[in-house]
Amino acid sequence: MLCEHKAMPDTSHPAHAVVVSGVSKTFRIPKEQVSTLKERAVHPLRRSAVRELAALHSVSFDVAKGGFFGIVGRNGSGKSTLLKCLAGIYATDSGSIHIDGRVSTFIELGVGFNPDLAARDNITLNAAMLGLSRREARRRFDAVIDFAELREFTELKLKNYSSGMMVRLAFAVMIEIDADVLLIDEILAVGDAAFQQKCADEFRKIRESNRTVLLVTHDMGAVQRFCDEAILLEHGHLTASGDPQSVADRYLDLNFSQAAREQESLGSGAKLTSASLGDGRAVIERVWFELPGDTAPTSLPNGISTTFAMQVRFTASVKDPIFSVALHNAGGIALFHPSSVAVRRPSGTFEAGETAVWKITFDNILGPDRYTLTPAVMLEDGALLALREKLTTVVVTRSTPTGALVDIPFEQAIERIVSASIEEEISR
Repeated sequence: MLCEHKAMPDTSHPAHAVVVSGVSKTFRIPKEQVSTLKERAVHPLRRSAVRELAALHSVSFDVAKGGFFGIVGRNGSGKSTLLKCLAGIYATDSGSIHIDGRVSTFIELGVGFNPDLAARDNITLNAAMLGLSRREARRRFDAVIDFAELREFTELKLKNYSSGMMVRLAFAVMIEIDADVLLIDEILAVGDAAFQQKCADEFRKIRESNRTVLLVTHDMGAVQRFCDEAILLEHGHLTASGDPQSVADRYLDLNFSQAAREQESLGSGAKLTSASLGDGRAVIERVWFELPGDTAPTSLPNGISTTFAMQVRFTASVKDPIFSVALHNAGGIALFHPSSVAVRRPSGTFEAGETAVWKITFDNILGPDRYTLTPAVMLEDGALLALREKLTTVVVTRSTPTGALVDIPFEQAIERIVSASIEEEISR
């Protein structure tokens, strides 16, 4: 949605563009819906029961002028409600919001556009709604349409636009407005890859222009690339704030903590309830990860030495079993498949009733993602003793945003090469 919400300058907070103090918002949702006139006439005094949905609970934060501020959280955490309160679309139940300067918002795709009008007319109309004169709107038309890459569709009615075309036009109008504060909801999640990159380039320009941006997103890479600070909302409560990296890590941890709790966490050992493949001579009882100083991590930050452990109980005498585990990323690509056979020495003989714990320690260079683990025990002749297909998952977080599948350590050197002609000139 493109709209303008004017706010009086907040002289009590001269260094801040946005100050939110104790904001709460609750919605009253009817349990029954009266949809016909007959129902209303037959039961004129009936009052539908309502339930209250508390979307925000006493949320407080401030954004410095010229800051790039991230708002993250899982679905239903209150992010969009907060943005609509900032834009003046929703009134708050309690608390206060101070915004210093003109506000331009991008909240819902297509809201504020007239689908029966062409792009040219919608640009003029939206620009006028945002405070520009008709003459100024016409002057900026070319810049808007060129950024949106819709030059050949200027006379086409918006109802015939695709969602990608619509978001291009809406974003192009928003950035052309001389707003001091931009409120943006998930713009980087819409449109094709080329347009998303164009938005990223524009965000860098916005940062240099000293305009203030509040960005709601699920993309932790965008939070770490662009934002100076960030907050995390969960069920309407502000649960983390400050450094974008720590907030992003907390978001990932929170996102997958339920899965970890259901498996009684990787640190204490994931209990395996699915049937085991194999001939039954071995049983994989539990697996877990360990970090330096932490034997029960809920996520794995990359760049740190990490230990994987697997506990196996043998039900028959087995000579030189081979232990292995495969890690697949969310796309199903195997990125790591260590095996005890690589050590090139016998693992020994295990009798029925004995238990073994196989551990491997590795430098975690994996990129941020959710990885699936498949441990297995087999013999050199190929006999499969036990295998747990995709038994559990682990989340890897990143210390530095690179956008790569893996973060391989490297060293660099820079040498200055001086041509012979320059050396001769220096010697003179």
